Amino acid sequence: PLPVGRIRQDPAPGTATEADVTAIHDREKRLYELVEGVLIEKTTGFDESCLASVINMFLCSFVRERSLGIVASSDGTIKLAPGLVRIPDVAFFSLERMRARRLPRQPIPRLVPDLAVEVLSEGNTEEEMEEKLDDYLKAGVRLVWYVDPRAQTVRVFAPRKTPKTVRMGQTLDGGSVLEGFT
Repeated sequence: PLPVGRIRQDPAPGTATEADVTAIHDREKRLYELVEGVLIEKTTGFDESCLASVINMFLCSFVRERSLGIVASSDGTIKLAPGLVRIPDVAFFSLERMRARRLPRQPIPRLVPDLAVEVLSEGNTEEEMEEKLDDYLKAGVRLVWYVDPRAQTVRVFAPRKTPKTVRMGQTLDGGSVLEGFT
């Protein structure tokens, strides 16, 4: 903790660490991802937050009924690799991915989700989302959903599979990651 009255300066670009992610959250109550030493503020609009909550609710219900693992919401900060901290809008972690099948107690656990869900907002760029997808898949995420509320689609990505788009009126499923979830 910082001494009372001391103002901490934000790190210079390219020098931030996981400790900075935690410190800025504690100080400002804002969420930041960490990519290559750069802090990137994670902002979510009201509509996107509501949609992420609904997805979280459906996933939580499915996962709990079957004792499959845990589901984290949009402030569940995780370390995918050294120096790489991401915050999916919703994430599912199977029991097999959790050490000793227990909830991690660290503020930023080294924990790779089986499913990462990102609800897209107008501010997300294609380049940003491609980089994030690459990070998820390289870390070992088995399934990624990019939910686009404006287009009313979900882009589904899995390693070594052709991405698919699920449109309004079609059925989204959990594939082999969440068998039986629709």
